[in-house]
Amino acid sequence: MNILDKIIEHKRAEVAERKKQTSVQELEQQEGFKRSILSLGQFLLDDAKTGIIAEFKRKSPSKGIINGEADVAAVTSAYARYGASGLSVLTDEQFFGGSTADLIKARINQVPILRKDFMIDEYQIVEARSMGADVILLIAACLTPAEVKRLASFAASLQLEVLLELHAEEELEHICDETKLVGINNRNLKTFEVDIERSLRMAERIPAGKIKIAESGISSVANIQLFKQNGFRGFLIGENFMKEAQPGEAFHTFIAQLETK
Repeated sequence: MNILDKIIEHKRAEVAERKKQTSVQELEQQEGFKRSILSLGQFLLDDAKTGIIAEFKRKSPSKGIINGEADVAAVTSAYARYGASGLSVLTDEQFFGGSTADLIKARINQVPILRKDFMIDEYQIVEARSMGADVILLIAACLTPAEVKRLASFAASLQLEVLLELHAEEELEHICDETKLVGINNRNLKTFEVDIERSLRMAERIPAGKIKIAESGISSVANIQLFKQNGFRGFLIGENFMKEAQPGEAFHTFIAQLETK
């Protein structure tokens, strides 16, 4: 069983337990459920913005603890202040050290927020809306094309945008009308190896009209420039900033370098 299989097995049990603890009706009464959604798609298409989706995460299965001390409100506020087009907040606790509370704390920022988790059930989408997310992640590697379409349609009914994440060419068939944002993960979720060239090849096969987002393994301004040349509008970066003692300042420095190029 690879890491992704282990995560999904645990996620199914976790979701079943969360359903017992909090009903859909209770989630729909929370403040986050009533707020107006910010469009990540619009932010990424704005040429005046950086296109960077800056991520907050404490650990990962491949790297272990990345930054266990960072304050989510302080870091995400710095990301927003210095020009992030969006925020990505991990809410998976078991494997990434995140929580629902992290996203709620990050909601003080007026930029779109992606709930970064392993979404397998409509219940999680209602949760995402209730905690103040604007976008949900659907990972093709753990869903069938039919499941992606069903979950993406449900998300749209709650006014949430969907980021479909691909990491292998055979997953291109998961793209559907409801998935306007299409991310290519440069890191293979089963082996955790990074291959940017593979991502560029895949990008050529993404249908016109989709907003292409590069995810993971981005560590330099040169990476951003290469992806831009290949039609990408969004760049999800987390570990490159989170591994530093002051992630917000690391992001600030990166943006300064980007603006001089």
